Formats: sequence, C-alpha cells, structure tokens
Amino acid sequence: MKRGQAFRPDLQGKPIMNTRHKTPVRKETLALISMMIPGLLYLLINNYLPMAGLMIAFKKYNYSLGILGSPWCGLSNFKFLFSTKDAMIIARNTICYNLVFIFLGNFLAVVIAIMLNNLKGKTGKKVYQTCILIPYLISIVVVSYIVYALLSTETGVINNTLRAPFGLNKINWYTQPKYWPVILTLVYLWKNFGYSSIIYYATVIGIDTSLYEAAAMDGATRFGQIFHVTLPGLKTTIITMVLLAVGRIFYSDFGLFYQVPMDSGLLSNVTSTIDTYVYKSLTQLNDVGRASAAGFYQSILGFVLILIANIIVRKLDQDSALF
Repeated sequence: MKRGQAFRPDLQGKPIMNTRHKTPVRKETLALISMMIPGLLYLLINNYLPMAGLMIAFKKYNYSLGILGSPWCGLSNFKFLFSTKDAMIIARNTICYNLVFIFLGNFLAVVIAIMLNNLKGKTGKKVYQTCILIPYLISIVVVSYIVYALLSTETGVINNTLRAPFGLNKINWYTQPKYWPVILTLVYLWKNFGYSSIIYYATVIGIDTSLYEAAAMDGATRFGQIFHVTLPGLKTTIITMVLLAVGRIFYSDFGLFYQVPMDSGLLSNVTSTIDTYVYKSLTQLNDVGRASAAGFYQSILGFVLILIANIIVRKLDQDSALF
C-alpha cells in the first residue's frame, strides 16, 4: 500500500483499500461510447426534438407568425377527422386493413420461416431468403407500376394474357372497388412478408436442437415437432411483433393505398385511410395544424392500444409481455 493511503481492517484483519478515488475510464469504454453517440444523436434529432412540434396540433398555424406566434385554437383541428361523412369510412378502412395485415402477415411469415428452417441445403436457404426479401426493398412506386402492368385494361397481363384466350371480357380494375380489398392485401403480403419471415427465421434457428431430438425420441412427427417445439419457441417473438403492429393500427402504408390504386377517385370507398384522406385534404387546404392533429391522434390511440394489448398479454403470460 502506498504511503498516505487510508485503510481499515476487515474481520480477518486484511486491509481494505479506500475507494474514494475514481477509477479511470478505460479506452475500450470510450470507444463504445463514441460508437453509441451517432445513434443517440439520431434519436434525439429525429425522434425527440420534433415532439416539441406537437403544439401545432392545438394552434391555427400561420407561416408568417411561426409556431410560437400562431394563435391557439383548442381542439378545433381534431374536428377535421370527425366532421365529415367520410370519417367512418377512413376509420373502418384503416383499422380493418391493418387487422387483416397483422393476422395474415404474421401467419405467412411464420409459415415461411418454418419452411426455411426445414430446408436441407445452405445454398437453397440463402437463395430463398434473398428472393423473399427483394420485394421488401423495392420502392412502392415501382410496385405500383408492376401492379398496373398486371391490371391495365388495355395492356395488362391479366386481361390480355390470362382472360382474352378464354374469351372472357376485360375488367377495368381501376373502376371496380369490389376487387381492391383483395388486391391491396395480396400486394401488401407479397411486399412485406419477407422481412417478417427473416425475423422469425432468426428466432427459429436459435431454438435448441436438443429439444427437437427429444421430441423425435418421444415419437413426435415433423408436424408434431413444429407444434410442440417451434411454435412455443416463437411465442415471444410473435407477441412482440403483434404488439408493435397494434401500436400502428391507426397508421396505414401511404404508398400502398395512394400509389398502387393510382389515386383513383372511384376506389376511394375501399382505398381511403386516415393518412391518404389527410394528405388529399391538406393538399387542397394547406393546413399544417390539421395534419399535426391527425398525427397526434394516431400516436395517442396507438400508445393506448399498446398498453391495453400488453396488459392482456401480461395477464395471460407475464414472461411474454413487453413491460
């Protein structure tokens, strides 16, 4: 022990060093902190600083006066979403489409993840993973023209290649609302299931292989192993993905509902959602306050839904809840 350093004996008579002096920060810790700084700055600038703009939802925004100088208007901006005859239609479409997307999207992703896990060759797995992920990386604008190439009345593949040889009449898809709930669902699943399936596949390959061996020794078939080993192993991931999706149930994929139907007014009853309705209205009214009110309304409802869903999950299985 150095001269002047305080100490006291413990029960065995051994000196205990005084820890008043701070331990110097290690270089490895500084390196980790420096790697964390860009992510923290991104969260601060992109997620937290814009929250100050929530006050716009309660103001009659004037560009010349700015945010702080614009007059307060209470809840009048929120009446914009509920004061028209289309309010129930856009709410119905937003919620119902998202419910279908949550159920079918997660179901299809789990099935694909299990199928990938049961493939034998590593090369085949890599090829299939790449193929199912490509649609997710394609811009929704490109997807809208792919859909148009299939559905166009004059030059579309379906009308001219699949229907014409059998003498069937051409269908003007962009004027027939009854087809579009199915079309939008298929486009969404094709574009997004690959990303979710990769997440589920990462969970599947992390399941202990000894569990499959034990199930096989007990006489479980391949499907028995899936139901008694794979699906229970995926339970927490499925719940997490569903909870995150429930939090955005009042949001919609703007490109899917605006670009893919080519903004056809004849399809508005089945393609209008809260996001597209607000966009169309604001491009005519140029009212930033009402746009902020719509975003605030969607965020609050999403937050409440996550809390409710998490409470239900916690009562059923506390270990699977987010918090």
